[in-house]
Amino acid sequence: MFVVKNIDEFTTNSDVQAINTRHKSDLHPPSIKFAKYQKGVYYSGIKIFSYLPQNIKKLSWNVKKFKLTLKMFLLMGSFYTLDEYFDWTSRSDLGTFL
Repeated sequence: MFVVKNIDEFTTNSDVQAINTRHKSDLHPPSIKFAKYQKGVYYSGIKIFSYLPQNIKKLSWNVKKFKLTLKMFLLMGSFYTLDEYFDWTSRSDLGTFL
């Protein structure tokens, strides 16, 4: 929710490079060496947001719809760790969000 509410503070891949790629609308993570910063909400929020299904990311303009759809996705996935969340694409029960 931090990323969606503060989307203007983030840069996209298309802002960084002019090449038209399929990930041009994804948020661009800053290149940081410090582990403390990488565990923070700004950096980890970008990574977590990038792994969301495309149809959920498209709802980021409407916070209320985004929150409701995200809640359904997280309840359906029942992720206990971030590693489980990052591996969700292999789960067939979440196929409705692809």
